[in-house]
Amino acid sequence: MATESGPASAAMLTPQQIVETALAASRSDGCIVVVNATGAANVRWANNTVTTSGLATSLSWFVVAVHGRAAGTVEASAVDATSVEAIAAVVLAAEASAESAAASGPARDAQPLVEGGADDGFADGPQEQAFEIFAPLLSGLSASFEAARSGERLLYGFARHELTTTYLGSSTGLRRRWVQPTGTAEVNAKSSDLQRSSWVGAGTADFTDVDVQQMTDGLSQRLEWARRSIELPPGRYDTVLPPTSVADFMIYLGWSAGARQAREGRSVFSAADGATKIGEKITDRPLSLYSDPAEPGIESSPFLATGSSSEESSVFDNGIDLGRTELIADGTVNALLQTRASAAEYGEAFTPGAENLVLRGGDETRSLDQLVGDLQRGLLVTSQWYIREVDPMTLLLTGLTRDGVYLVENGEVAGVVNNFRFNMSPLDVLRRASDIGATERCLSREWSDWFTRSAMPPIRVDGFNMSSVSKAQ
Repeated sequence: MATESGPASAAMLTPQQIVETALAASRSDGCIVVVNATGAANVRWANNTVTTSGLATSLSWFVVAVHGRAAGTVEASAVDATSVEAIAAVVLAAEASAESAAASGPARDAQPLVEGGADDGFADGPQEQAFEIFAPLLSGLSASFEAARSGERLLYGFARHELTTTYLGSSTGLRRRWVQPTGTAEVNAKSSDLQRSSWVGAGTADFTDVDVQQMTDGLSQRLEWARRSIELPPGRYDTVLPPTSVADFMIYLGWSAGARQAREGRSVFSAADGATKIGEKITDRPLSLYSDPAEPGIESSPFLATGSSSEESSVFDNGIDLGRTELIADGTVNALLQTRASAAEYGEAFTPGAENLVLRGGDETRSLDQLVGDLQRGLLVTSQWYIREVDPMTLLLTGLTRDGVYLVENGEVAGVVNNFRFNMSPLDVLRRASDIGATERCLSREWSDWFTRSAMPPIRVDGFNMSSVSKAQ
């Protein structure tokens, strides 16, 4: 989505004015306008010192025009919001796109636009970003830099924080507003000779819950473990995955849980004759995998705001309330992601996904360290990367270990081992789970650019398939 910041956007209209001006210019059968005003801050560090930082604002918006039972979307930026005429031109382009789409027939996801009134606070301006959001982080980094220098370690990393105020308006009278904070911190520690490396990350709304000292102390311990290097062959190993690695698998599972793909025989959730695997038992453990915009600590938008349709979401559903959707409940497939159109087509409940994901059902008294302490012989995998799908019908994923995979013997870490390529399905992570700890907020390393709000437990997976040795460092 195009954005614009700085002096060029000084004369633009307010987000509410953009919404109302665009709706007033619309001559289509229906119209939706979504405006995102974002303040973004970042800070980077390398070699135990802060190197760069920045603060910027941007504005982006889009118009969805409905013609008959088809829709067209045009994205716009701040430079397109400096006059009534500029906004009207965007609306006209969206209407032309909708008319073109209608010539090919009705959209499969077509539904009447959502109706409603105005949210409290819709008239309020965008929430402003401030670099002071990093104060807790920078305070912790200063002490960690000092400890790293004395311990002959080097710290690298970055933190970012975005504060996005979303305004949504429709020709049916709907007016909605949401402020979404999105923060991440990622730290990489290396030995002074750059031969040993480890990574840790955290997702946050405001950095008050990010304990930098705890993060860097953990990295220091991993670097000490890596003083001993052990070569292992490929094979199946009992493996402890920390919450970040569990998130890598579960987020992809959530992205793959579309009802339409399952109904059409194109996914791991497909059954015979156009049926799905809703009701199928995955595990006897009482696990629940769900999204919920009201989940404490990882709250997300309570309404849909999308500029494009997919098999899991629809522009016709813009502005609709989002609630809790349990993909897995008590170890059983409970629901798949639906648009209103697919729900009506299949005679099922409307079950949209929110922008967070939670896995619960483990022992809330058990920590990652306790799972490792009870492992007689196996692996601890602290981060993964380059995860790709191999087979949608089994949801088999492949990927690589990175920055620290360790051999555990008799409950103690014996040393770092070579990296592996793995082949594993997220469903097999759940099926083979033999020990599950407490759920906590975490950051998936692989998907942190797209999905930052997750809470997962550590899991011991028996027979995790390390399919080959990787030479990646």
